[in-house]
Amino acid sequence: MDRNGHVNNVVYIQWMQDAAIAHARASGCTAASEAVGATWVVRTHQIEYLAPAFAGDKITLLTWPANFQRVRSLRKYKFMRAKYQAVIAHAETDWVFVNAKTGKPQSIPEAVKNTLPVVSMENEP
Repeated sequence: MDRNGHVNNVVYIQWMQDAAIAHARASGCTAASEAVGATWVVRTHQIEYLAPAFAGDKITLLTWPANFQRVRSLRKYKFMRAKYQAVIAHAETDWVFVNAKTGKPQSIPEAVKNTLPVVSMENEP
């Protein structure tokens, strides 16, 4: 909690990372990435806060890939107060696909892309 009694901004970032990792693991993306000797790292993140979350709130977090580029993928997030399904924040992270040994960006193979279907803007939750 921050000084104002709200969930701290750093917590949102941790939730985003946890959700992305869980989604990648469940979809087979993590295994497909490891099979080609690669991993994902966050390049940037952005959060738009619409309302604060408080202690005791149950938060629903949705996440989906919005696109794939040569070595990057934009992942979006929607935070909702579960009780009212009210959106309290929108966020996104720019993930880079890198060689696990060198840390250098590498092209995302189709086998990795196919594990995470892209959700178009008009089909976003």
